[in-house]
Amino acid sequence: MALDTTPPWGDVRNYVDGSWRAPTGTDGQDVVDPGTGETLTRVGFSAEEDVDAAVRAGRDAFDEWSRTPVEARIQPLFELKRLLEEHQDELAEVLVREHGKTLAEARGELRRGIENVEVACGIPSMMQAGHLPNAAPDIDETAVRKPLGVFAAITPFNFPGMIPLWFLPYAVATGNAFVLKPSERDPVVAERLFELIDEAGFPDGVVQLVHGSADTVNAILDHDGIEGVSFVGSTPVARHVYERAAANGKRVQAQGGAKNHVVVTETADLDFAAKKTVSSAFACGGERCLANDVVVVEADVYDEFVDRVLAEAESRTVGYGLDDDTDIGALITPDHEERVRELIASGIDEGADLLLDGRDVEVEGYEGGNFLGPTVFGDVEPEMRIVREEMFGPVLGLRSVADLDEAIDVVNRSDFGNAASLFTASGGDARRFRHEADVGNVGVNAGTAAPMAFFHFGGRKDSFFGDLHAQGDDMIRFYTDETVYIERWPDA
Repeated sequence: MALDTTPPWGDVRNYVDGSWRAPTGTDGQDVVDPGTGETLTRVGFSAEEDVDAAVRAGRDAFDEWSRTPVEARIQPLFELKRLLEEHQDELAEVLVREHGKTLAEARGELRRGIENVEVACGIPSMMQAGHLPNAAPDIDETAVRKPLGVFAAITPFNFPGMIPLWFLPYAVATGNAFVLKPSERDPVVAERLFELIDEAGFPDGVVQLVHGSADTVNAILDHDGIEGVSFVGSTPVARHVYERAAANGKRVQAQGGAKNHVVVTETADLDFAAKKTVSSAFACGGERCLANDVVVVEADVYDEFVDRVLAEAESRTVGYGLDDDTDIGALITPDHEERVRELIASGIDEGADLLLDGRDVEVEGYEGGNFLGPTVFGDVEPEMRIVREEMFGPVLGLRSVADLDEAIDVVNRSDFGNAASLFTASGGDARRFRHEADVGNVGVNAGTAAPMAFFHFGGRKDSFFGDLHAQGDDMIRFYTDETVYIERWPDA
């Protein structure tokens, strides 16, 4: 099977009960290549009836699927892993065309998604609970994990190939049915994923795909047949999803926005720290929740570090994502590009020192694209919008501090708690940072604190709403509930 990578593509479809269907809602929107402005296809939005059909199909499939031996449940996941690897380059090309990131970034994203499929194939071990003989006189007790029904995930535009795979493999491996609502901005990658899912051999109704916007999201949050909802996106929407789904009695995990920091001490390898900092801030055009876009540097090395950051940033090439020499691709929409430009202007107005201005970048041959070059500010202050608000663009701000105490204070004053990274040669500094930084993902001499698939993806404060995170063991607990079985045999 070959995936269609040459646009324009046919209208985007839902996948319900093992068949492809057109969404029946009255609204929709064009899907546009961010690098060219070319319309690639159109996605229709699902009506409540479409969501209901997907949930009913899932509930009909759940009884038999949940009773299917776990070793049989993971066989379609092994096949899906093979198919994803076989078609990784095709999926990556589709991802570039509708998202704008570079081909290397798209391939890396898909690789991270495949890692979650690999981990979910280990469910026979991960799903085991506990057994205690003689827990009381003549009584043995056993905890058994059981699936709950139909779960849904609402996923963002910035990683359309990876983030659905944070959830889907674990949901179905534990015995649940699953509904995905991907971003309406770049839905074709999800459709192509489901073409492979359809081929992998899941029974009809176990996995569904519904497209739509806010009304479709609310239909999912309100549906009585859905046991739990996963979300990744901005903080305001994450809060809405958490509150509305929880009010309807659902389990919820809602990953919100971020404002991540890098801390550079005077003992750090400054060349290495500069390279990793620039890579973290500008990868995927800065459109990711792990972008470290505020850098806090000890004063003795501040000027030297700024020079190295500027040299790294100036070496980056802005261009179309499929071109080999491109380091920074297009932003997702013209509206989003304009928002980032407005935030850059606010930084200037509020007194930050504009050291590198990427607003005038031009990409020859792609005049219709949404491009911004790397932009670097110095002497940023905590009250500035570019320090307080999530940028989601190729913008980096630096400031000096007296010591590590002040640096940790800057990190912890943020309303967000997604991630932070420390560059240092001091084990004592690293230990302090590990224990005192109030964030969910901590990196030491690592530019991007991205957990492997067998660890959960952390986050706290305004970066996460819920109790159990994506990836790893948290997913097993989110998608199952424990039944405690108490057994006594008086004649034993």
